[in-house]
Formats: sequence, structure tokens, C-alpha cells
Amino acid sequence: MSIEEKRVGTVDVMTPGGPIVDEEAEELIALMTKKLDAANPRFVLSMEKVPYIDSRGIEGLVETSDSLKNRGGRLRLAGVTPTCREALELTGQSKKVDYFDTLQDAVRSFI
Repeated sequence: MSIEEKRVGTVDVMTPGGPIVDEEAEELIALMTKKLDAANPRFVLSMEKVPYIDSRGIEGLVETSDSLKNRGGRLRLAGVTPTCREALELTGQSKKVDYFDTLQDAVRSFI
């Protein structure tokens, strides 16, 4: 899986390309953990290219969300596919993140 990274203003945007499963989940978790090291982490996970997320991927999102919450923030997800959103809802984790229809809306939420 490739993870595209870009900066929009003061917000880091990560866009995984493909399912977030197994080794790919670990790669994304490592990247998000690195972003958490910033003094004021501001990032969005753009998920329009993610058709599926497994339990390890969900665990990684929850761990990141909890870390951000402890620092007064929330994990922002943009363009979440129906399958991924359903996986988060079925596991009871959907309330730990903020959902945005578009990347632009997610980035603007930091203002």
C-alpha cells in the first residue's frame, strides 16, 4: 500500500491507497505515531481510496484517536467509504473519530 502525504496549510494529510490490513495497517500506524510526535499534531486521514479496514487497522485508528484526545484533539477522517464506516460502527469505535465528507471540510475544521 502506498500512503500519499501532503501538507495543506498547517495540516498534514495522509491518503492511504488500498485496504488497511496487516502490514499496511502497521505502516499507517507507524506514520500516524510519527505525526503525533509534533508539538501540535494536526492531521487528517483521507480514506476515499480505502475499500476495507481490518481489526488491526481499527485498533490503530483508536490508539491514534485516544492519543489525540489526551492532547485535546480528535482524529479526523475524510471521505470514509461505506464499508470502512460500517466496520467502525459495528466495532463501536465510530464515535472516537470525526467524519467529514470532503478533505477540504476536514482541513477547514482546524480553523
